[in-house]
Amino acid sequence: MTDVEAIDLREAFAELGRIRLADVELDVLLSKVTQLAKRTIPGASEVSVTLMRGDAAHTVALTDEFARRLDQMQYDLGHGPCLEAALSGGTVSVPDTGSEDRWPDWATTARQAGGHSSLSIGLPTQRGVTGALNLYATETHAFDNDAAALSVAQTFAGFAAVGLANARLLETSATPADHSHEIVQARPGTGQIAVEDEAVLGDARRLAAVDRARRALPASAMPLDAIAGLAARLLRAPMAVVTFVGQQDEYFAGMHGLPARLADGGQAPLTYSVCKYVVSADAPVCSPDMAADEDPRLREHPLHTEYGVRAFLGVPLRDADDQPVGSLSVLDPAARQWNDADLTTLAEIAHLLDRRPGTTEQPAATTAALDPVALVQGMTEAFVAVDPHGVVVAFNPAAQDLLGWPADEVCGRHLDDTMLPDYDGRPIDEALGRLFATSTTARAVPRRVILRHRDGHRLPAQMVLSVVPGAAGALACAFLTDLSQQAAAESEAERQHRVLTALVDNLDVAVAAIDPDGVPLVLNRALRHVHGIGDDWNATQVWQAITDSICNLDGTPLPLHETPLLRALRGEHVRDVGVLVGRTGLQDRILLAHAQPITTGDGTRLGAVAALHDVTALRRAEAFRACEQEVTHILAAAATVGDAAAALLRTVTEALGWPHAQLWLRDSLTDTLQQIGHWSCATGQCGDPRPEPIARGVGIIGAVWATGRPLWIPDATDISDPAGAQHLALAQACAETGLRTVLAVPIRDGDTVFGVLACYSDAPDQHQDLLTVLVSGVAAQVGLSLALRSATDLSVQLARTRNDFLTLVGHELRTPLTSIISYATLLIEDLTIRADEGRQMLQVIARNAGSLRTIVDDLLDLSGLDAGHLQLDVTEHDLTDIVAAAVAAAEPAAAANGVRLHTRLPKRLPMHGDPHRLCQVVTNLISNAITYSPGGGDVRIRLTAHPDTAELRITDTGIGIPAGEQQHAFNRFYRASNVAHQEFPGAGLGLALVHTITELHHGTVTFDTSPHQPGTSVLVRLPRHRPALQH
Repeated sequence: MTDVEAIDLREAFAELGRIRLADVELDVLLSKVTQLAKRTIPGASEVSVTLMRGDAAHTVALTDEFARRLDQMQYDLGHGPCLEAALSGGTVSVPDTGSEDRWPDWATTARQAGGHSSLSIGLPTQRGVTGALNLYATETHAFDNDAAALSVAQTFAGFAAVGLANARLLETSATPADHSHEIVQARPGTGQIAVEDEAVLGDARRLAAVDRARRALPASAMPLDAIAGLAARLLRAPMAVVTFVGQQDEYFAGMHGLPARLADGGQAPLTYSVCKYVVSADAPVCSPDMAADEDPRLREHPLHTEYGVRAFLGVPLRDADDQPVGSLSVLDPAARQWNDADLTTLAEIAHLLDRRPGTTEQPAATTAALDPVALVQGMTEAFVAVDPHGVVVAFNPAAQDLLGWPADEVCGRHLDDTMLPDYDGRPIDEALGRLFATSTTARAVPRRVILRHRDGHRLPAQMVLSVVPGAAGALACAFLTDLSQQAAAESEAERQHRVLTALVDNLDVAVAAIDPDGVPLVLNRALRHVHGIGDDWNATQVWQAITDSICNLDGTPLPLHETPLLRALRGEHVRDVGVLVGRTGLQDRILLAHAQPITTGDGTRLGAVAALHDVTALRRAEAFRACEQEVTHILAAAATVGDAAAALLRTVTEALGWPHAQLWLRDSLTDTLQQIGHWSCATGQCGDPRPEPIARGVGIIGAVWATGRPLWIPDATDISDPAGAQHLALAQACAETGLRTVLAVPIRDGDTVFGVLACYSDAPDQHQDLLTVLVSGVAAQVGLSLALRSATDLSVQLARTRNDFLTLVGHELRTPLTSIISYATLLIEDLTIRADEGRQMLQVIARNAGSLRTIVDDLLDLSGLDAGHLQLDVTEHDLTDIVAAAVAAAEPAAAANGVRLHTRLPKRLPMHGDPHRLCQVVTNLISNAITYSPGGGDVRIRLTAHPDTAELRITDTGIGIPAGEQQHAFNRFYRASNVAHQEFPGAGLGLALVHTITELHHGTVTFDTSPHQPGTSVLVRLPRHRPALQH
């Protein structure tokens, strides 16, 4: 024999609960049962399980060979306690093998082997297989007189029996022919409904049987909560219940996993019962999905609507007289199809209860000898008896101690004269009248009442009231329990609960707590808001909401059992775990979770609690710090802000977690904002390129440009919001593309607004102040970059202008002056010069003087126009005439240089401008085209009219301008390197003058060399109307 460490019943049941019968081999299961029985049952030295098929018996599980030897002795002899128990299905005890006379031969042999006592319990199996659980003791032990040992042994026997039945079902797939396994099914599409038969439920014989069962079965050896737990585990259901069904109420005798609100008080109205259908049918009843059932009574059943139950399966419980008194039922919040295996397993467990001893009344002779007066007087519980008129006829010492009234002052007086019970706010006579009129049995009715103590203070108490018949007539007997301390404790608990609830509910941190079964106990306001949980949602709805919204930080789904709260429920201490909560139509939120189990001092787990800190704003700020650094690198690496726009906007949207952004900069020609860049993570959103310019003050972009202040629109599609109503076009665009929140900030340097940075989100966002500051920081970087580039360009231009002016003085001015002085000197000093030679010298002098005058004139024009001394003389004129006149004037020079002029002009092109200055522009450009085409070629002059602008394009096939030098060509005194090397005449002022005059007309002049290699193409764009001009 082997020694093992003993365990208590709770640990044993916990071990049983971890066994899944459908997943365990039969020998493993029975071995586990025998080992637990040996460790749990007092007096048991060794344990075995016997199975019989026909006349053949064998041991299928044992804790030691000692048990096998005692079993085998009985098999060899053909009789003994284990065989008797297996055949009869009952309990057979051998308190002492030394005095056993039923099987003396076995008893003698067993005694010699060391076996002094035994207990065999028949396993309630079916279909030709019987068995017994056998306990053997090496010391004398009367198991049948040890109520605790007998109860535990019967529980283990029941568990083994269900396991055997389940194993045989898996082997044979057979369904019992017994009528109790014919199932009434409420199933969508079949037209069948669950029946509530009031005649059956109200039958007096059945109700009397229910009363007997309510008194007898809960006091039997089998723990009914364990039976309910067993049923739940075997059928893989979260809830199970053993119930007795009365006429108006359902009584819970055994429970597993029921919601606390439903289980409180141990009973519930029949409106919450599905067991009533089982009792009405006197057969198993199930529903695979109450929510989808055709019967509105199931679809709208309170168990479904209030507690989330979707599916149930129940089998009836009967008493010794075959009266249906209740049911064993399993409940599931998920829809499921019940199969024959589920039904058979549940019926086998219910069969354990049907076979329990003690379900009938004890013989009257057992209690006849009791002295009722002595019994009442000796009770520690307060007892009061009154007649139908409310007069007290009995008042025991415990009642005197409780209420302060001596018995002689109470007995013979009406209740209202002494205790003055407040019976639910109704007169006590009325309540007694109903009680005596309706009670034909001794059913106890518990009530919470307020009594008056002799000193006048009010005393809360529980009154268990029943009508007891007697020789002198029926009496109402009340047992009273003082609830003062309980009431005070409940009041204090309620106060603390309200304080704690208010405290937790006002925390910004999301807090959740659950009980050991995963039922939510605390869900504060912040957590409900994060997951979108309603105040009255049940556990199923809560977990579904959490499952739908929570995921890992990378966006992948987070299984429910891996959430911090359920990890803590398994015993983990979770710290700093990041999760992402995403809900349709809302911005994702990043939460940092801490969770831990809730335990008692002895380590019993009561549940788990989790706190989730919203760190979205912090993580966004961190992301924007990295974003600003990246923007700095992007701007530094790009030649222009336009070149940097796409990468810059992508960096901003990724930091925001928003799908779209736009960059708008001011166009000096039209005095509008042009979109120079956009980024959109999804095509089709309003991030597609938009050539339409935006005027100052028009729309959200124009409004930000005009005011120089950021603008936040939380929901651009909500035209009831004043901010959204002002921008209906934007609202329509956002509604079509799925965008919601809009943030636009100005790009500025000091008081100068260069443009607007606009960002769009597809979900409402709450961090207005934070994001406005962060995006404004990026906009400030862009503004600073634009200002620095402008300052750098100006500095470079000034330095180049100084150098070019020195070049001009050193070459373009000195060379003509040298010629003038030389020839003038010759004319003065050399008297022999002929007239024709003198005339040529004078021509050279005149030509060079003219060149100097041109340079001086251009310089004076540039200086006067820049300084504002020279004003534009703006009139309405025909630009076609100006261009045509300039072309005609250039024909001789073109012919001399071998250049062919081609024109494409509209008949008329009226516009506002200074015709003299515009003629300078056209003349200089045509002159340059002819001059820098030394080998001849073609010069094309094209004038195009648009509604608001005029475009003049002059293209030549000459030497062109090197690509890297085009950006400097409009600077004063600048001459391209290929011009200087080939000794072309010029001062570098012509294009500078063209640029100045064009800008004063609010126009632009640019090069376009891409389709013209070699050669140069110059494009001048001019506004046609007066408002765009600058005077």
